[in-house]
Amino acid sequence: MSELDLPIIWAGIIAFAVAMYVLLDGFDLGLGILAPFADTRDRARIMATVAPVWDGNETWLVLGGGGLLAAFPVAYATVLPAVYLPIILMLIALVLRGVAFEFHPKAQGRDRGLWDAAFAGGSTVAALMQGIVLGRFVEGFDAAAGPFAWATPFALMTGLGLVAGYALLGACWLVLKTDGHLQAWARDWAMRLVVVVLGFVGVVSLWTPLAQPAIAERWFAWPRLLLLSPVPLATVAAGAQLWQSLRRGRELAPFLLTVAIFLLAYLGLGISLWPYAVPRAITIWEAAASPSSLKFLLVGVVILIPIILAYTAHAYWVFRGKVAEGEGYH
Repeated sequence: MSELDLPIIWAGIIAFAVAMYVLLDGFDLGLGILAPFADTRDRARIMATVAPVWDGNETWLVLGGGGLLAAFPVAYATVLPAVYLPIILMLIALVLRGVAFEFHPKAQGRDRGLWDAAFAGGSTVAALMQGIVLGRFVEGFDAAAGPFAWATPFALMTGLGLVAGYALLGACWLVLKTDGHLQAWARDWAMRLVVVVLGFVGVVSLWTPLAQPAIAERWFAWPRLLLLSPVPLATVAAGAQLWQSLRRGRELAPFLLTVAIFLLAYLGLGISLWPYAVPRAITIWEAAASPSSLKFLLVGVVILIPIILAYTAHAYWVFRGKVAEGEGYH
């Protein structure tokens, strides 16, 4: 293994951790986004579908953030100061949502309404802030920019897009994990959200290359246009299959197809930004820690990731199946 390979390996590890976080915590944030639109009697059941696993899902956020600090300290020091406020708001929102999981099942009357609001508000704000950070990352960072430079039209649009995407993941999770009127309600929401999410994906896919000539060159120069065209085509195909699977009453397929749409969008993002740790400013090799540090950290991660994957898989297996009305894990 050469010293040039180590930053590539670590970029892959962090990309994997972020993808796992987006997919796993994405659907339970989506449940909170959807909760205010559900009947009051259904909100406890919505929370119950994810109560045994939600905190484990956030392990990947810690791994991704910690890995960025340890493996790419230059990128960490450049990116974090530019988005401190969205990151702080996201963390506060995640704390509120976590507390809601603990207190909601025991609350009565007005107190339950308070924790409903904490669950919904925390989930929505966390998703919005994550999307804003993503949008700001794609745009790049200006060291001389002010504390609110992150609030650009593109970043706000990607924030709303991620809220819609997480809501779609949450709706498809409910289709998988519930039955009866709640499943029908979730299916209706999922069919609406498919159109919204694909619309956001289309807008981002056009806006990004129009605003960034280097990205336009990467996607549209020949023969790259031919080589990369399967990514957007596969995204459209997955969206069409998702719509059909929902219309035909499938249960597992909608969730898997939504995951596929997220992964294809993530792949497109990677293609657009590679090999930068800070877009169009700092490459992964320039941002990386010393080779000795990367090797030392890699030993721990090689042990840690299989453990996280094992206990995550075990938790989902133990709590597999549908959550009936009145059931829960407290």
